[in-house]
Amino acid sequence: MSNIIFRSPSKYIQGKGALESIGEYSKPIGQNPLIISDDIVWEITEEVISKSLKAADMDYHYVQFNGEASTNEIERITKVGKEHTVDTVMGVGGGKTLDTSKAIADILGVSVIIVPSTASTDAPTSALSVIYNDEGIFESYQFYDKNPDLVLVDTSVVAGAPARLFSSGIADAMATWVEARATIKSRGTTMAGGKTSIAAKAIAEACEKTLFEYGEMAFKAVQQGLVTEHVEAVVEANTLLSGLGFESGGLAGAHAIHNGFTVLEGQIHELTHGEKVAYGTLIQLVLELHPKDEITKYIDFYRSLGLPTTLKEMHLEDTPYAELYEVGKAATQAGETMGNLSADITADDIVHAILAVDQLS
Repeated sequence: MSNIIFRSPSKYIQGKGALESIGEYSKPIGQNPLIISDDIVWEITEEVISKSLKAADMDYHYVQFNGEASTNEIERITKVGKEHTVDTVMGVGGGKTLDTSKAIADILGVSVIIVPSTASTDAPTSALSVIYNDEGIFESYQFYDKNPDLVLVDTSVVAGAPARLFSSGIADAMATWVEARATIKSRGTTMAGGKTSIAAKAIAEACEKTLFEYGEMAFKAVQQGLVTEHVEAVVEANTLLSGLGFESGGLAGAHAIHNGFTVLEGQIHELTHGEKVAYGTLIQLVLELHPKDEITKYIDFYRSLGLPTTLKEMHLEDTPYAELYEVGKAATQAGETMGNLSADITADDIVHAILAVDQLS
């Protein structure tokens, strides 16, 4: 029997204005950080981060992230980190920035501090990265010996990001319980490398409950740039609950199908990670033989957040069966998390479920 494994970051901090204290929280971890961020996020956060690090008597070296969590990008920035003898890596930005930062910290053998600029994915807390090629096609999951040393989420920064990214984070987080319960049912292996613990199960359930109860209200608040208690609750669900829930609870069909979608060309690549996961979650529900009322509950919720629930909204309405079959092949290939749903699911099953979700929606 495999062991239960539960993983988490060493410290998680969330709140309005939390970024103002990043120097205080970072200094015990590392005093010469390599900061990785894209130019847009760095323009928003540089002044606050620089002031806080200076107040803590810390120096840093900044490197601009070029947009893709790829092997080439990881190697490029790792070289810079070695040249400046950094003792920690600080990733500031979205999911791909953070995944790249974790990979670089692992290669350098230093600590890692994660500062999400959005609540758009559940990447921040985990000890893994999703690696793509330079064209954005999924390649692999990369696993590390430890989770981030610090995850700091400033909800005023998150609420100032585009509301579409916030809803995408809800969509990504909504897959947490759907996939964890499938993993539990199949006695599958989680991303942490063991079986699902009672704690992870409870966290995944609480994640979905929080999103159904507060998601729409939080989304409307973020559309106005507001930070309310609803926003705080959903940011925690999107980031902490979903992060712990997916890593120690298990992934299954929804994320495997997301990875399958990356093999396609065209406008689908204009969609966010969460938007593709939303459709993948609906496909998993169809594959699991859930009743119509339950599936439409998810569809209605996604629609309230402006998330795609039809092939047209996925930019796939004219996609030939043969191309959708390639999605199915990628989603069911050896080593994919589809096995936590069922090892019997075929590429044809995936295509039929893709089309069935469109008809139901």
